[in-house]
Amino acid sequence: MSDEDEMFYAPHDCLEGLLQRGRGLGAVRALQDPAAAAPFVYDGIRRDWRWDGIDERSLYLARLVRDLELSPTPVVEQLAGDEYACLRAARVLELLAVSGSAEARDGLRAHIREGEHWAGVLESVADRWPADWWEDLGEVARARMGREADPPWSREPWTRFGIETRDVPVRPREGRSDRSDEELLALLADTRSSDRAKTDALRELARRPATEELIPLVPLLGASAGGRPLAPLRRAVERLGARAVPAARRWAADGREWLADLGVDVLADHTEAEALPPLLRRLADQWEERYWCGPDLTARRLARFGPAAAEAVPVLRRYWLRNPHSCERPGYLQALAAIDPSGLDHAHTESLWDCEQLARTLGIAHAPDIPEVRERVAALRADPMEEPDVRAAAAERAAQFADTA
Repeated sequence: MSDEDEMFYAPHDCLEGLLQRGRGLGAVRALQDPAAAAPFVYDGIRRDWRWDGIDERSLYLARLVRDLELSPTPVVEQLAGDEYACLRAARVLELLAVSGSAEARDGLRAHIREGEHWAGVLESVADRWPADWWEDLGEVARARMGREADPPWSREPWTRFGIETRDVPVRPREGRSDRSDEELLALLADTRSSDRAKTDALRELARRPATEELIPLVPLLGASAGGRPLAPLRRAVERLGARAVPAARRWAADGREWLADLGVDVLADHTEAEALPPLLRRLADQWEERYWCGPDLTARRLARFGPAAAEAVPVLRRYWLRNPHSCERPGYLQALAAIDPSGLDHAHTESLWDCEQLARTLGIAHAPDIPEVRERVAALRADPMEEPDVRAAAAERAAQFADTA
């Protein structure tokens, strides 16, 4: 990676940083100054500012290109880049085409005819576009696929084009054990059992009706490398429900961090008061260490305590404002609403422009009844690029507005 391409997030409260994070406020400010925003919008398509593959950006960026009346040409030109850059551009162009951009549609079709990453682009548009926008490319696809080393996986558009395909690989189901609960528990209790054997046993127990005989074995089920529990342990313990609470009080006081965290989480899941102080400390520590992945789980557990968790509000607000991991943002907003809903009108209103589908849905449900919100909800309801669930939620809220007019 060159120095030019090395990626550092801009401050959370400037236009560039807001757009990198997919914040609704970034979209609002961009609309106020399209010329200043344009380089950052194109940069968001050229470079992937998502914290990981879970975060959403394509719709956010496509809507900015359209609403700021930016040219799709630089995005079309990006199709000639490497595979990842090409597919990022393709997802934005697909949405622009749905919204009426002939240049975006023609650019994608031209790439399918002549471009390097044509097969991935064709699969992508087949998922997003109506069939009559791409099914006339069958002859092109058959000619180009004939030069490929391997046939594609079985899916649209290849099956419609009659192109030889490979069966979509199906992950084999893990074999069910015929061992009894007693045999599996004995394996877990045996200090000579490997981590792999214990993991398989826990996974099997997690499929079955919960057995309380697992509870005294939990402290023995840390990974040999230390510092974490065996992977299926949490799921197996969750199935025990409230029956694990008495033991969880002991786990929460244990010196092993993984066991203490598990105990606190069990107590929090059942809203036991003693879980609140360690959860508050955990959230504060996560902020101190700038953990961007996972604090939303802490936030959701704190939300169960309602106003009693008020001490968490300042940290939750900082996470909502600054976390570049946009898929966690709705979790912080939901926790704030459960703990202290005062002062959230602005956050819910901003969320109507957020990159995350859940954030927009929360905004639709909870933003105040003011002209700006009515206008935005109507726009979301009518936007052909928007997700169907968001359009449906917007239609429902718009009907509520009409009833109170």
